[in-house]
Amino acid sequence: MDFIEFLKYVPKIEKEKLLAEEAHLKMAPAERVLAVDSEDYFYKNPRKAAVMMLIYPKNDKTHLVLIVKNTYPGVHSSQIAFPGGKAELEDESLQHTALRETHEEIGIHPEKIKVIKTFTEIYIPPSNFLVAPFLGISHSELTFTKQIEEVAGIIELPIIDFLNEETIVTKRMDTSYGFDIEVPTFKISEHYVWGATAMMMSELKEVLKNVL
Repeated sequence: MDFIEFLKYVPKIEKEKLLAEEAHLKMAPAERVLAVDSEDYFYKNPRKAAVMMLIYPKNDKTHLVLIVKNTYPGVHSSQIAFPGGKAELEDESLQHTALRETHEEIGIHPEKIKVIKTFTEIYIPPSNFLVAPFLGISHSELTFTKQIEEVAGIIELPIIDFLNEETIVTKRMDTSYGFDIEVPTFKISEHYVWGATAMMMSELKEVLKNVL
């Protein structure tokens, strides 16, 4: 989709109703649904985090950026994610967290991003994080700089590919919820996006499908 054409729909995106859990469940493994439904995570005092779903032009076409996390000891090693991270005491808000982390992880200054919408928070049981996603738009082409310590790669996903239903496939894999279970994923080239990031992507996809 041409970026100039996409910008015409931004006011509708800002007003569009969020599907929240309905959208999240489309990309949630059954085992995860059972795990979250069986507990009230607010009693666990989850840590706060925020991510940026950043849309921008590349060669005049609309794109969404994702990162490939580095390999390290931890539950989110090597996963595909949105740029973002945990809230720090100096952050004025979770939106500030998302902007700060985006700057740190992929080198995009907050001044280049206009945040247009807050999406539904999602709880991540393995790490006990409650994550707030924000939708941001950059009006200019971007040059990304990876944070070497945390980011192994950057994925520039054309929105037209993101909206293609054929990108959603089921893959058998090991997760914190069980071994060799069926997991709904977004297949992007050789990468599989699953878990909380896929659930956030699902809500974003439903919003875009309803307005574009």
